[in-house]
Amino acid sequence: MDPNQLKNMMGKGGKWAGAGGGLLIAAAAAAYGISQSFYTVDGGHRAIIFSRLAGIKNDIYTEGLHFRIPWFQYPIIYDIRAKPKKITSPTGSKDLQMVNICLRVLARPLPTALPTIYRQLGKDYEERVLPSIVNEVLKSVVAKFNASQLITQRQQVSLLIRKELINRATDFNIVLDDVSITELSFSREYTAAVESKQVAQQEAQRAQFIVERAKQERQQKVVQAEGEAESARLIGEAITKNPGYLRLRKIRAAQTISRTIGDAQARNRVYLNAGSLMLNINETDFYAGIDDAVVKSKKK
Repeated sequence: MDPNQLKNMMGKGGKWAGAGGGLLIAAAAAAYGISQSFYTVDGGHRAIIFSRLAGIKNDIYTEGLHFRIPWFQYPIIYDIRAKPKKITSPTGSKDLQMVNICLRVLARPLPTALPTIYRQLGKDYEERVLPSIVNEVLKSVVAKFNASQLITQRQQVSLLIRKELINRATDFNIVLDDVSITELSFSREYTAAVESKQVAQQEAQRAQFIVERAKQERQQKVVQAEGEAESARLIGEAITKNPGYLRLRKIRAAQTISRTIGDAQARNRVYLNAGSLMLNINETDFYAGIDDAVVKSKKK
């Protein structure tokens, strides 16, 4: 083959190879540009656009696929879902007692104010705003109550903190969905004083109970004595008016004694005088003492 012809063929092949490489580079650049021209906003998020020419735009982009100009624009994505945050603040009560309060807040940015939030606070708006306003509100609210009122009126304290904190967060375009007190503790000295007071109150209540019980027992004895006196008086009047009452009581006593002896005979044998046990009901001297007692009471 002629060397000149071979040289011409190689020159043409180089030109085609250069053209093909340029096309590949252009295609790769186009693919990269297209991939960088779109971005996705996930659910529960919002996006704003920063332009190298105009700065932060006021448009807010919702969930889905969106277009941007590569290099000139890039998205700033915010999570607008409520996120919990715990903040602990030591503060003083109205009676100068130190109180440690742990507050749990559910905070999220106001979606319509994301450009303003980014300009003024950035993406870490929670760390910049929440600790300061929570401490401010807690100190102002707790200072209105005594230490004991913080316990007995906890619901009222929580509502007041919630109201003032929501109003304060609104100035920074932050929405608080929930504010609750998760922990409320006092100093060791105050806790020991409260426990001592509770023990003293319990002892006082116990002493009062003992006094009341003694009064009740005394009243019971008085009523019992009065009842026994009244019973004795009525029995005396019954004996005076009708001797048969005393005879009836003696017969009942004899019945009780006989039952007791009957039970004892099942185990042992008992030999006793019938007259001493008032078991001689059929004998004539069974009512002798009763008649004498009735005669004496009538003479009186």
